[in-house]
Amino acid sequence: MRILRHGGIIVYPTETFYGLGAKYDIEPALQSLYDIKKRPGKMAMPVIIGYMEQLSMLTEGIPDKAGALISKFWPGPLTLLFEARRGLSDFIIAENKVAVRMPGESFALRLARASGFPVTATSANISGMLPGKNIPMVMNYFKDAFDLIIDGGELESILPSTIVDATGPELKVLRQGLVEIR
Repeated sequence: MRILRHGGIIVYPTETFYGLGAKYDIEPALQSLYDIKKRPGKMAMPVIIGYMEQLSMLTEGIPDKAGALISKFWPGPLTLLFEARRGLSDFIIAENKVAVRMPGESFALRLARASGFPVTATSANISGMLPGKNIPMVMNYFKDAFDLIIDGGELESILPSTIVDATGPELKVLRQGLVEIR
């Protein structure tokens, strides 16, 4: 946690692919993530949380329709878009929305719980390329651009998390992934 608290960047396994982690509110670390991923400026980075209480750091409220999905699918590979809390970094919001996930049983969940704060969960890849499913693949993309690498072995997921926008009057599936939403 010390690395994240001091602005470091880590590579860590999630229940889907490898992720790149930085503390959600340290601008230089977030800027570095954008730079090394070659991520387009208007694409916000999702974050993970370990406990529901951490959601209040990111949004003012949880719509009922999102609450129903949370009850059914969290922890798990479901990313929800919420209205962003005022003052969040532009690196983690887009169109005043923040993408949040409470990962399923994995190192990512333990990391989010131990940290006490939201951690970025952008996939470990150059934007537009396949997500990293093992450390050699991640190293091929980035060489030694990180402060810490947690090797969880080969990750077998063939699908990413499902992404649902919960900010409008109706839920909107933006990406169908491991969680099936109809």
